[in-house]
Amino acid sequence: MQTPEQPEQSATNQIVVFTLDEQRYALPLSAVERVIRAVEITPLPKAPEVVLGVIDAQGQVIPVVDVRKRFRLPSRPVDEDDRFILARTSRRRVALIADSVAGVHEAASQEMESAVREFPFLEHIQGVARTPDGLILINNLDRFLSLDEEQQLDAALPERAE
Repeated sequence: MQTPEQPEQSATNQIVVFTLDEQRYALPLSAVERVIRAVEITPLPKAPEVVLGVIDAQGQVIPVVDVRKRFRLPSRPVDEDDRFILARTSRRRVALIADSVAGVHEAASQEMESAVREFPFLEHIQGVARTPDGLILINNLDRFLSLDEEQQLDAALPERAE
């Protein structure tokens, strides 16, 4: 039984915080499988522009999405200090490149706001966490690739990456 001293589990939202050019972004913890060191990316001909190529993660071919390109940030080569966030959309596993991963943040419900209200022009952002250290933009992985990009990626992959 819940007492007033024990807040509901839903009172906090767990997010994995990562950085790109000093800006903090996040993914819901439920979408993240793990974080790995950057590895060599194999180019994937005919892939959408936002997909840099593929990596082999424990025998599975996983497309690498260039988050910088999606958010119109200056591009830069993948560095050995970068991290790949292995995550799952409703359709496939993907790897996102991050400059660094800060870890899991428990955002209280009062810190969270819908992106529709705050940033309606950012279609890939599902929410915003207002923290004492500033804003964290929370990504919506299911909107990261457009339908056309999804179909183009399906056609480029030798077999569907799961």
